[in-house]
Amino acid sequence: MTGHATIDVHTHMLTRRWLELLHERGDPYGVVVRPDGRDEIYRGATPVMFPQPGHFDYDARIEHMDAAGIDVSIVSLTCPNVYWGGEEVSVAAARESNDSMAEAERAYPARIKWLTSLPWEYPARAVEELRRTADNGAAGVMVLANVAGRSLTDETLAPVWAEVDRRALPVLVHPGEPPGADRMDLGRYDLTWLVGFMFDTTLAVTRMVFDGFLDRYPNLKLIVAHGGAAMPYLVGRFEKGDEVELESRRRMTAHPTDYLRRMYYDCITYDLGALRYLISVVGADRVLFGTDWPHQVHDVAGSLANTAALPAQQRDAIRGTTALELFRL
Repeated sequence: MTGHATIDVHTHMLTRRWLELLHERGDPYGVVVRPDGRDEIYRGATPVMFPQPGHFDYDARIEHMDAAGIDVSIVSLTCPNVYWGGEEVSVAAARESNDSMAEAERAYPARIKWLTSLPWEYPARAVEELRRTADNGAAGVMVLANVAGRSLTDETLAPVWAEVDRRALPVLVHPGEPPGADRMDLGRYDLTWLVGFMFDTTLAVTRMVFDGFLDRYPNLKLIVAHGGAAMPYLVGRFEKGDEVELESRRRMTAHPTDYLRRMYYDCITYDLGALRYLISVVGADRVLFGTDWPHQVHDVAGSLANTAALPAQQRDAIRGTTALELFRL
């Protein structure tokens, strides 16, 4: 594959059986009929995900990729992932999604790669599924920014992170609804998506930074969704917080900005100025191309236009050069 390929690292697929499992055994999630008559996944009063026809149709995806000039899609499950229904249901939902993506890669080997979803609430089962799917061709791992309310730095998840680190797999950190979403009234005006998702990602990854997580897992290749959420714009605040922290409380061996520059980010910012600022903080070689297709809020046109407005070297790095190396394509 050439260095000028366009590789979409943030794009989603579902299966009908995954959605059926969520209908049947999805507690604490449920399906609510929207005012327009379509089904939407909620947790309590909080909307979480709105399935689109393209989520279930790989032929339509390939047609879309051809029209947009996207060479490879690295597909993943979206929120609420498989963090529901109890252990056996969670494992079954993960296997269903992962096996469907592996089948799609076999059908379109030059066009489709995929990230494995894991039953993270059950670490031993998650490690089993990670090993199975990595051996079955998964290009990386998908994790939500909180695992059913549990922090990604929770010590119970350490066995999973250790196996991810051992395999040096890229990990897409993707938001879900943050803990306490109902109390924060995020269901009103789509604030789950507008603000809650950004808060969920920012809190999760900032906690990892200040916890020294990347020191414990030096092979970890985190991809922070949606342009790093609010993290790039808080970098000065992070540095000031580190400066005044008591030495006895400090877990990091470097400065916050150093850790931000060890991670990767997609280009889904919906705004060229925000993308340019992200690049100014972390470097163009840490930014990857993403679209969020086929969500209703996807930004295929925006991601293409915003990267096209950059200098050619930055544009090419973001659209594909960096991903080729990161995912060993």
